[in-house]
Amino acid sequence: MTHPAFGTDLSRLIHPRAIALVGASERPQSIGGRTLSNLLDHSQIDGELYLVNPTKSELRGHRCWPSIASLPQTPDVAVIAVPASGVIAVMEECAARGVPFAIILTSGFGEAGAEGERAQARLKEIAEQAGMRVYGPNCPGLTNVNARLGMTFSPSFPHDLVKGPIGLATQGGGLGRNVMQAMERGIGIGLWASTGNEVDLQVADFIHYMATAPDIKVIVTLLEGIKDGPRFLAALQCAADNGKPVIALKVGKSEYGQRAAQSHTASLTGSAEVNSAVFRQYGVIEVDDIDELVDTAWLFARAMPGEREEIGVYCSSGGTTALTADAVGTAGLTLAEFAPETIALLRSKLPDYAAVNNPVDTTAAVLSDADLVESTLGAVAADPNTGCVIAPIALDYGETTVRMAQTIIAAQKRVRSPIVPIWMSDRLGEGYRMLVAAGFAPPRSVGKAIAAIRRWTEWGRWRRSAADRPARRLPSAVLAAPAGALRNLSELQAKALLEKAGIPLLPVAVARTREEARQFADGMGYPVVAKIASPDILHKSDIGGVRVGIADGAQLELAWDDIMASAGHHRPDAAIDGLLIEKMAPGGGVELMAGVTRDPVFGHVMTFGLGGVYVEILRDVTRRLLPLSPEDAASMVREMRCFPVLDGARGRPVADVPALERLLLGVSEFVTANAQRIEEMDLNPIWVGARGEGALPLDAVIVERGAA
Repeated sequence: MTHPAFGTDLSRLIHPRAIALVGASERPQSIGGRTLSNLLDHSQIDGELYLVNPTKSELRGHRCWPSIASLPQTPDVAVIAVPASGVIAVMEECAARGVPFAIILTSGFGEAGAEGERAQARLKEIAEQAGMRVYGPNCPGLTNVNARLGMTFSPSFPHDLVKGPIGLATQGGGLGRNVMQAMERGIGIGLWASTGNEVDLQVADFIHYMATAPDIKVIVTLLEGIKDGPRFLAALQCAADNGKPVIALKVGKSEYGQRAAQSHTASLTGSAEVNSAVFRQYGVIEVDDIDELVDTAWLFARAMPGEREEIGVYCSSGGTTALTADAVGTAGLTLAEFAPETIALLRSKLPDYAAVNNPVDTTAAVLSDADLVESTLGAVAADPNTGCVIAPIALDYGETTVRMAQTIIAAQKRVRSPIVPIWMSDRLGEGYRMLVAAGFAPPRSVGKAIAAIRRWTEWGRWRRSAADRPARRLPSAVLAAPAGALRNLSELQAKALLEKAGIPLLPVAVARTREEARQFADGMGYPVVAKIASPDILHKSDIGGVRVGIADGAQLELAWDDIMASAGHHRPDAAIDGLLIEKMAPGGGVELMAGVTRDPVFGHVMTFGLGGVYVEILRDVTRRLLPLSPEDAASMVREMRCFPVLDGARGRPVADVPALERLLLGVSEFVTANAQRIEEMDLNPIWVGARGEGALPLDAVIVERGAA
């Protein structure tokens, strides 16, 4: 039986009514002993717990059963904590009994060399044949904090039990536990899945589950590699459809990180640029470190962003006020303009020397009056133009700071906009502990708070724009490359395919002789471009194989001689078909590029940006998975740093952006329709004229796979 690709119901795994612990042990420091302790002493099991150990009749007053086959009922979950050499036999027993889910805690499989990989392949085979779902191996287990259920050997389980609306899906256990221990800041994490080697169930499956779980509001994921692109995308789409933000930290962005990720999980790590493009396309909030991940997730857990993006700043230190306002501006965020009634209230309450226009500097003189601080902070948070309020606390000042914490807590109870206190001091005094207990989880610096607020604001903007867009089509392109050999199409062949697909092109032909070259050029009309025609030479300008602006027949014959000589010098091994003669694009315009590659995880990805010979130097590009939507094409054009050049900067003519967007959509449709065939594609340069003049590929490279 083949497992469904995604969307499997995991409710019997997350909320089992019967659990079998295979390998239950009386040795307290063993995996079986620790798991037994977590289940017996620290969990609240809503159902039956069966202990399986063939050498014991009972453990800690609970009956032991010799095997899965001997149990009085079929458990929902078998937690397997036996040595690696015994796991396959236990899995065969589970399969024969019809156990729907197995959690394999044991290591020594895919991460442990060729023999371990063979054993892991056998685990997968057993599960698929029986229709059983497998979690692990080489994982710390599954922790359902909201249900107080720890199917895990971690000794930290009884200490990390703050319930909450955050769902956490990771591959590695160490970083996952690090996030769990953010509970010390007052953060509640309701469910943690750490999937280990992912022989079957993956992080994507748990994102999919959390997307509809009623007790999960925010999804957090730590990724080392993504094995199944469509499965992952389906999970992200499900989260987006249900209005749940996904916050992701992807390791493996550098060459060093990629090596570490692959050796740790034996997972395929895609390129950082492609991963980031996928995240942006599906509304995933990508963060750069654990602190940013935790701060951002908890801000979402406290409140979802509304239509108001503007920020209020409320502080009692002039320098801290200025520092925070600077950080807001540097991050591209906006300070709110307070409503007149807010200004009037602040003026009536605060001293004359206080700053009442945003940012608010109350000065330290008012901190002794808690009622005054509460009423003015509450007014700022309740202002109709304010989406959230930052309240930085620069230092721990004993009782004064305690009163400040009390006023923040009291003010938040009366307003919907989140108040974000920032605890900037290394001295974590009583005021800090009060804010933690009240669920504020204060960020520890202005920079960290602003980073979280910026992510929060951007996702709100993405969510509102997504509401007006049609449902995204999941990629249909082939992920794994077919078995056929690669071959480079000639430019003429490539352009013939593009023309057949309805993509506009300039007149073009390949001349085998000088006479043919003049004949073609005379028919097109000068000026023309001449390029070496060879399936072996992809980057023609690198070898002097291009001449532009050829004004007449005499210049064309000289170009023929020069290009042929240059090609013979640089590439004497290349097969030469002649010269490609093409009508030259009109004067002016902008040179851009569009390329497509097949990513091994997600399929075909388009890269678009500034073109010409400097594309690899300037790297002003943006990326999207195919197929593109019209909104994707429009966004890609506008995300480029050079977009003002297209938009008429410094008196330039406005470029034909609609034609450019149509070209990108045409390329997307062409590649999607020929997904098996197209391995790589490069249109560089693409000439874009002024509005109404069109967008035309001037060069085309297509690498395709033939039949096996």
